Amino acid sequence: MGFIEEGRQLFQDFVAPEIRAIDARLSAVEKHLESLGGKVDRVQTVLESKIDRNLTQVMDALHRMENYTLVMERLARVEAKLQNVA
Repeated sequence: MGFIEEGRQLFQDFVAPEIRAIDARLSAVEKHLESLGGKVDRVQTVLESKIDRNLTQVMDALHRMENYTLVMERLARVEAKLQNVA
């Protein structure tokens, strides 16, 4: 057996199986990453929905506060007029 053939045999006996094992592990990692990507997308959708719902609640509360402020201002004007009349 020549030097080149021995090198080729060593490669096939030791390196090639390791490369196949690494390739299999890499494929498994890629599949796992793909499944995580799907989970991340679902979580993002849920979070966006919650943010939208919370934003709506905050905006509703702000509108109620604005309306309350307007009512209080009108009440203060009416009270001032009543004091001027009395």
